[in-house]
Amino acid sequence: MNTMDAGAALQRPIAAPQLPAPAAAVPAYVLAAGTRVQPRTGVAGALSVMGAMLRMSVIEAKRYYFNSLVRLVSLYAFFFVVFMGAWTTMGDNPTFGASLSGIVVGLMVWMLAMRAYSDHSNRLNMEATQGTLEQLAMSPIGLARVLVYNMAAMMFAQMGFMFVFLVLMMATTRQWLHLDVLSLVPLLILTMLGVHGMGMAMGGLALVFKRVAATVGIFQYVFLMLIAVPIDKVPVLKFLPLSWGALLIRRVMVDGTSILRLPPGDVLFLAANSLAYFAVGMLIFKMCERAARNRGMLGHY
Repeated sequence: MNTMDAGAALQRPIAAPQLPAPAAAVPAYVLAAGTRVQPRTGVAGALSVMGAMLRMSVIEAKRYYFNSLVRLVSLYAFFFVVFMGAWTTMGDNPTFGASLSGIVVGLMVWMLAMRAYSDHSNRLNMEATQGTLEQLAMSPIGLARVLVYNMAAMMFAQMGFMFVFLVLMMATTRQWLHLDVLSLVPLLILTMLGVHGMGMAMGGLALVFKRVAATVGIFQYVFLMLIAVPIDKVPVLKFLPLSWGALLIRRVMVDGTSILRLPPGDVLFLAANSLAYFAVGMLIFKMCERAARNRGMLGHY
């Protein structure tokens, strides 16, 4: 090839490479074995998400079994210290048995409340550090509904764990309480609903301020006060979360009163109070989520 042929070849326009046609956007359904499966909606979709959340928690507990075991041992050690302190202080008191039953119930409610309060902010911080928070926020059901479904799944899982732990506490103290499951489960759900509302608010603040773990240390004492202080001496506690529900749970477990024999007004007040706190917590979460989206903070930790 001479110089003129080489120059002509350099001046010849180069054809653009033929790129494959862009693939169509993947729709919001699962491709399983080459078959498109429409996403579940309504109750079926909610149960599917809750089942996935529950399976994930079980897998994490099994994979990090040492941490799960240490958690169980630490909870029992904490209870045993409280029990020995009460026995040393009030062992000769004729009413010690009734007081001990109240301590067992109070500790059970307190442990459930601490988990309910801290679960949302811990979950959001974990998703943020793993880089999956934006994916949850962009899911078709939205971040708030993901947290609500996770709350429902974790509530039943934690109640199951706490019932097993409660049997262990009763065996230690030899104070056998009334385990009316049909009465306890609705009361526990209604009581924890208000605490979950506070947890949703803290979860929203975690989206904006990232670290809110210091509030857990504060509220553990607040929750203890709400459970331990008698409502008849401080009536205003009735309008705060946890206090009224703890009182009704104590009536069922210590006095043996069925939920059907409780005054209907007491149960309705618990439901209205808890729903109000949950609605306020959800509103605060939505406001904080909107602020985090506008500031582009969902993908940063």
